[in-house]
Amino acid sequence: MSELDAEELAARLSNRTPAGIATQIGELIEQKVLPVDSRLPTVRDLAQELGVSVGTIAQAWSHLREQDLVETRRRGGTRVLPKARRRAEDFSGPGAPLKKLGFLTIGLFDPADPGPGHESTLKIIELGEQLGFDSAWLRHRHLQFGISSPVAVMAAASQRTSRIELGTAVTPLGWENPLRLAEDLATVDVLSGGRINPGVSVGEPMHYDTVRDALYPDAAEVEDFSKVRVQRLADFIAGEPVREFSGKQGVVEEFSRRVEPHSPGLRERLWYGAGSISSAQWAGRAGLNLLSSSVLFPAGDTEDSPDFASVQAAQIQAFRTAHPAGESARASQGLVVIPTDTASREQEAKYRAYAQERLPRTRQPQQLGPKRAMFAPDLVGSSDEIADALLAHAGYLEVDEVAFALPFSFDYEDYVQILTDIATRLAPALGWRPKS
Repeated sequence: MSELDAEELAARLSNRTPAGIATQIGELIEQKVLPVDSRLPTVRDLAQELGVSVGTIAQAWSHLREQDLVETRRRGGTRVLPKARRRAEDFSGPGAPLKKLGFLTIGLFDPADPGPGHESTLKIIELGEQLGFDSAWLRHRHLQFGISSPVAVMAAASQRTSRIELGTAVTPLGWENPLRLAEDLATVDVLSGGRINPGVSVGEPMHYDTVRDALYPDAAEVEDFSKVRVQRLADFIAGEPVREFSGKQGVVEEFSRRVEPHSPGLRERLWYGAGSISSAQWAGRAGLNLLSSSVLFPAGDTEDSPDFASVQAAQIQAFRTAHPAGESARASQGLVVIPTDTASREQEAKYRAYAQERLPRTRQPQQLGPKRAMFAPDLVGSSDEIADALLAHAGYLEVDEVAFALPFSFDYEDYVQILTDIATRLAPALGWRPKS
């Protein structure tokens, strides 16, 4: 990082008014003569070199702060802000400004001591709220060392936060009884004040042959893992009758025809994790919201396409064409993004090694069980570099909300750095501003 001392900076400034000094320093920042995070001279030193009052320089610094070009830190002096921090107000990139910022975590834990891993996930969600994120999403992992009960974790998180929305991305319904799941989701939604965003998918459970007898000992052959399961869940959440029986029985027992508690609005926050054109179209017709991730299942003309972004864009467009709400139907994208702005050298090396190890799978569709899957490359680099990549990504340009995925196997300190850079540097470059 190069920095100009007071004498060097003064030699580049011909105007001696507060506005003139601010304008010329702004030009030096744009030209990268004053690079990101470089420290400006002290007010007193620069005033002495320019032969002006301390108040003149203080006013110039105030102009620069109002333009989000610099910030003054305690003991850290006045430093140049990254471009990402300066773009949200006047966003003019392609597509729409980013409206909703979310993140997705797997919640890994040590099987010998699972408590700290679950606590770490709750702390990450609390940090997300503090940073202004609009949503936090939990992966769903059965018989693995990641969160197996995201509904329970969302319940805990709802009592430690007050604003951030909480979702699952996604709950595989092949493991669930839709009626019981509807009760759990509605309960947590009530506890959270209406902040739950359930994301679901369908299909036979992964490695079904190894778990079928434990999961469905008497019905393994006849279980229906189709999208009918999603429709049942949606109807139960919406308050459709479960049965005809209702009313009082005895002195205190009273029975309902629908799932209780009923949480109005939860049905409109139900998401479907679609990976193909046909499933995206079905989600649209069903009036669901669409979760599009870093894994897609191409079909037809797109099956051999190496361009993940264009396939994703086509799926989102197909979803909205089929949805009653049309262009206003909600769709979210979830790529793996790893900004390195404030990462240490060791962290950045680890991040790049992680992405490099996963890169070969992105070069052509891979066989994933019975399907062929496309994987998006992980995006690693400065926030400006990642923002430029996203603003050239056809899939990203179709959405105005995201749930950026955190890498699987990093440490808590890594997630803190990544989330902080996303919220303070990357997302503003995409036009996002945290809600007050």
